[in-house]
Amino acid sequence: MSLRIIDPGLFSTIQDLGRVGYQRIGVPPSGALDTLSLRMGNALLGQAQGMAGLEMCRVGVRLVVECARLRFCITGADGTATLDGQPLAPWRSHTARAGQELHIGRIRGGAAYLCVQGGFALAPVLGSLSTYTRAGLGGFEGRRLDGGDLLPLALAEAPAGPERLLPHPVPAERSRPLRVLLGPHAEMFTEAAIRTLLSEAYQVTHNADRLGIRLQGTPLEHAGAKEIVSDGNNTGCMQVPGDGQPILLMPDRQTAGGYPKIATVITADLHRLGQVLPGSQLRFEAVAPEQAEMVAWQLERTIAASIGSIQDLA
Repeated sequence: MSLRIIDPGLFSTIQDLGRVGYQRIGVPPSGALDTLSLRMGNALLGQAQGMAGLEMCRVGVRLVVECARLRFCITGADGTATLDGQPLAPWRSHTARAGQELHIGRIRGGAAYLCVQGGFALAPVLGSLSTYTRAGLGGFEGRRLDGGDLLPLALAEAPAGPERLLPHPVPAERSRPLRVLLGPHAEMFTEAAIRTLLSEAYQVTHNADRLGIRLQGTPLEHAGAKEIVSDGNNTGCMQVPGDGQPILLMPDRQTAGGYPKIATVITADLHRLGQVLPGSQLRFEAVAPEQAEMVAWQLERTIAASIGSIQDLA
């Protein structure tokens, strides 16, 4: 009842929708970089959207199935996947038998997800299976996967039934500017800095991981002090250190920090941060809080419609 890892890929970890309620003691939420893709994968398998999946970044895993029957799907960034050398399509379920080899190769995007029916037989830590590697919390032994690991499965044999297809995944909208709320420290930046942020493109540097994404572009000028008394951080906040180059905070970020935050990516666009790559260009668009709430509601309606389109295959 396990998946035997032969090649773990570049950085593969178990992630769910995050560890909520522990920032006050210094524990970040962690969780999937692209929560939308994880949710859709679980919905495709007919299970709770928040169940933990295997998150793979840039390069996927190679593993051997060690259970009677495994039903799984692959969602998120495009990539190449094979089962015993036969190509697999994304956004649909597949079934593997004991001894078969699943190989997910190069991922042409940020994060991809392997969701399995029934999930993984792992114990939650602080209410979540999400892996926070810096503290060794959650997931599989609190770390990224390694060759030789036996990743335990909750089901020895997936129930018989037809495969399922998601014909209409939610569009990725990669070319659209990321929508932000200005603040909470926008007043600590010059008007020119705000105009620059909302009019120029910023390049994603190679210093980008689950903690944060460092951007490079025209420096954002502080109006005065370049540091603050440390206060709380959220995923999607844009910190600006003294050099004026912004940093987008990701799920494993510190829970508090002393750099002023010029803007915050709205909830409905956070999943898009999980698909950015070094060298790509990001643009930002300011919206009002009321608009951010409306967009979040619209996204949930789109997700519901997409899940409603799931169909059984003959």
